[in-house]
Amino acid sequence: MKTHTLLMPLDMHLHLRDGVMLETVAPLSAYSYSGGVVMPNLVPPVETLEDIKAYKQRIMAAVPNDFFEPYMTLFYKNYDKAFLKSVVDDIIAIKLYPAGITTNSEGGVASFNIEEMRETLQTMSDLGIPLCVHGETDGFVMDREAEFMSIYELLATSFPKLKIIMEHITTKAAVDMLDKHENLYATITVHHLILTLDDVVGGMMRPHLFCKPIAKRPEDLDALLSVALEAHPKVMFGSDSAPHPKDKKEACGCAAGVFTAPISLQLLCEIFEQYDKLQNLQAFVSDNAQNIYGICPEFKEITLEKRPFVVPATYGSVVPMYAGEVIAWAIESVD
Repeated sequence: MKTHTLLMPLDMHLHLRDGVMLETVAPLSAYSYSGGVVMPNLVPPVETLEDIKAYKQRIMAAVPNDFFEPYMTLFYKNYDKAFLKSVVDDIIAIKLYPAGITTNSEGGVASFNIEEMRETLQTMSDLGIPLCVHGETDGFVMDREAEFMSIYELLATSFPKLKIIMEHITTKAAVDMLDKHENLYATITVHHLILTLDDVVGGMMRPHLFCKPIAKRPEDLDALLSVALEAHPKVMFGSDSAPHPKDKKEACGCAAGVFTAPISLQLLCEIFEQYDKLQNLQAFVSDNAQNIYGICPEFKEITLEKRPFVVPATYGSVVPMYAGEVIAWAIESVD
């Protein structure tokens, strides 16, 4: 059997939720990843030092038998300098959500007034705290990310030393933006390297493939593949694995999110092998993130084997991407 080994894989955009859901999904990421950047959009959101420490404790309690580093983030508000200095050692980044644009983002940024944001963003720049951004407007759904490029331009030029991560990019416009500013970087999900909008709603709607930002056009998929497969040094893997209970997905008002945590490495192997680029997967899934964020995760070695693997129908109450289907790679061992 063909095998492929990855060292210290990292998931740089991860939803672990809380409570019973946290206990269900956290062990799945901890099994195959050395660490993950944990999103702060709980209810209520993670906004204080006490919130950060308490949430991290709950995560670690959910993964007692696996080494896994939860890289913690704060929900963006206009924090003052003193507060940011008090939390800098406990977070890896601050996550900015436009208000109401995705799950639990009602308290996000309603207006990108640079002067109102200046103290926070300049202090983040001075302290070396990256800004992770869900980059969508409230316009027509297929244009929301492309329309946000002007805001990335504004942020990047106003704070040229601030490291800005364009989260889960889905468009050629975002790929083109990468090299326009030295301080712009990006995460890319596995499902956005596979899906176009046609896969989601081209036939009967597939609710477990519905996410925000929504999958886009074939030319956008091609652009994402071009930078991911070559492991462009400014891109890194972030699953945006977003679990919701089955009854929230298979319902009117379908919740946005694709759950890929248990199969993301396997799917990445399949994609990179398909294009004869397996040699670049290590950089995409770990090395670039280490360089961009300046982190050094504990050693973990994941060996994957090319053999048929049937994706479980559910993990707890959550239906994964490709539930019940056969994928081409499986995790053979974790050391």
